[in-house]
Amino acid sequence: MSEVDSQATSILLPASSVAVYSKDQGTLQAARDLVDDWRFARVSVQDEEGDVEAAISTYRDIASPQLVIIQTDVIDEGFTGRLEELAGHCEAGTSAIIIGPDNDVNLYRRLIDMGVSDYLVRPVSSSQLGEVVARALVEKIGVTGSRLIAIMGSKGGVGASILSEALACGLSEILGQKTILLDTSGGWSTLGVGLGFEPSTTLNEAVRAAENNDEDSLKRMLHPASEKLSVLATGGDVMLEEGASPEQLEKLIDMLMLKYPFVVVDLSQSSGALQKTVLARANQILIAATPTLSALRLARSLIHEIKEVRGGEDEAVSLIVNMQGEAVANEVSKSDIEKAMEFSVAAYLPYDAKMFLGNESDSRKLTDDKAARALIQSTLLPVLKKSLTEVALESSDDESAAAGGFLDGLLGKLKAKR
Repeated sequence: MSEVDSQATSILLPASSVAVYSKDQGTLQAARDLVDDWRFARVSVQDEEGDVEAAISTYRDIASPQLVIIQTDVIDEGFTGRLEELAGHCEAGTSAIIIGPDNDVNLYRRLIDMGVSDYLVRPVSSSQLGEVVARALVEKIGVTGSRLIAIMGSKGGVGASILSEALACGLSEILGQKTILLDTSGGWSTLGVGLGFEPSTTLNEAVRAAENNDEDSLKRMLHPASEKLSVLATGGDVMLEEGASPEQLEKLIDMLMLKYPFVVVDLSQSSGALQKTVLARANQILIAATPTLSALRLARSLIHEIKEVRGGEDEAVSLIVNMQGEAVANEVSKSDIEKAMEFSVAAYLPYDAKMFLGNESDSRKLTDDKAARALIQSTLLPVLKKSLTEVALESSDDESAAAGGFLDGLLGKLKAKR
């Protein structure tokens, strides 16, 4: 693979499905090993002990994946005829990779002419299979964009940081999405308290690594909070010194969005310049406010400003009313909130010091607490429904718009025979 090809596939691959049909245990194991390749976080890889006949039988009854890989011991007219039969049962746009016994240039060209994406000679290693599958998926679907989710409070003390943690934990632990959590407040970050790590870097060091395209250094700056959740372990910055610039932060976000389906950014305590940079490009924005007059008034002003930053639209903005019930006598009622804000409230979260502050003080993830997990799942995650739906729709749209796969090539071949 050329350097250009390598760079093009050294990214988080688009949501897709791949099926591998082989009777060779080494090939099947290579397919199973792809689950450990970070690029395949959104790719479903199914390994089946079988051959082209098994694939034909399967796709008579169910829809085919985006990519089918078939291993065969013999490539002759009989096999290519069975490929034509398989193509007749596959969805339009399905791609195919063949693994065969011979390193034959003429055979390779013949299969490519038929519409096959690539031809590999056995034995196949997991790294070789990963590169070829990655290239095939990028060529077929393209690079599907990740989702940037920004959270900020209308004022200090409304719980924006704990909500950022809750959302990141919910996406990763409940929905199983590979997620990274980033705090842009530098030395003011409190993520280390709630997620149980000591800051090992600064935001300035992280943005410099992104500027230098230094993936190894950036990787060492990550704290693995769980299998699916990583946290940029910043917080060691000097609190009273100027931090990263908006341009530097954008480069860092660009780098992270190539690796993670969901990038959650806590904008609390950040400078206005950094906030505007993230708010302008975020796929979804969550504004946290308490049900108090001061917090709600600031939330209304903030939503108007965000609307201006985003060219007059506020469809991506969701308002979360947090800590409801903390001071009932001094809180604005739900009905009055809706009237005064002229903006729908996406979710109301109750005041529960034991649930939120207690877990934070114990450095325990909120999803490890049964009650908190239930609240995140039932009340907070539904706010992200639009972002989650967009990911699915984007993948579907990309698939339908993709260039024809081996089905088209084989059908063309069949038409030419008639």
